[in-house]
Amino acid sequence: MTSVAGSLDYLGVLELGGADAIGFLQGQITNDARRLAGGECILAALCTPQGRVIALMRAFLANGRVLALLPRELIAGVHEGLRRYVLRAKVTLSDRSEDLKVVGLPEARRLGEVGLAPPPPGQALTQEGLNLTAVPGDAARALVIGSEQLLNERLPGWREQRDFESRWKLADIRAGLPQVYAATRETFVPQMLNLDLLDGIRFDKGCYTGQEIVARTQHLGRIKRRLFILDLPAGDYHVGDTLRLDDGRGGRLVEYASVDGAHQGLAVFSLEPGGDLVSGDTEAGSARLPAGAARLAASP
Repeated sequence: MTSVAGSLDYLGVLELGGADAIGFLQGQITNDARRLAGGECILAALCTPQGRVIALMRAFLANGRVLALLPRELIAGVHEGLRRYVLRAKVTLSDRSEDLKVVGLPEARRLGEVGLAPPPPGQALTQEGLNLTAVPGDAARALVIGSEQLLNERLPGWREQRDFESRWKLADIRAGLPQVYAATRETFVPQMLNLDLLDGIRFDKGCYTGQEIVARTQHLGRIKRRLFILDLPAGDYHVGDTLRLDDGRGGRLVEYASVDGAHQGLAVFSLEPGGDLVSGDTEAGSARLPAGAARLAASP
């Protein structure tokens, strides 16, 4: 198992407990939080009232508590933002990133080698004190969340893999799975990140923060920017960089990975030739790329 399990230290764990945890989350995220009670792991966005994505999370229920996985660099801000909405709800919010570690398994089927059952596609389960979930949108991979001690016992060598995070991010890129970091926080509406195509939005679930803007964008057909997979030349790239294709379209880099000479990323670009950058900038950006370097991450 040492060859296929690796640490994902860039991800942290936010825990929501209490009798009202699912109902509280229902009023905050784009997906239907009631799905958690059925054992599902869902992809969802947390938005501003203006419909801009603050964070993306993979959330599931474990021992009666909701565990939400998102970049560590966003957890403090998300924790504080959600706390303001708690009011009289019976909800507790805790950053569990120090005592619960996140491990990735590119081949979920190999969990059987250590006596664990792979989680079914789209589902989460708890075994031997570990929380396991399939990656939403990529059933071949799984995430394992647990204490360092339990992970050492069941998945020895999980901290020894070199370049594992980059390889994991590259798999996300090739699967068209976006992420939001501090550099891109509040930059996109969910549809720009293809969440409507990744089962990350439920339009019949009722109200949540930012819902009016997200629904209007969908029903009025105003989705003019989408997520693209990029083949990049070697270079110094960073999430949040502005890019421009040689057909004049501007965009912003959402995710980037460089592994064994492969340089790929996800970026949001205008669907129309000559379309402006997602932030309204007018500069050419950090890189100019051939139009053929970008291909839609999913067909709208």
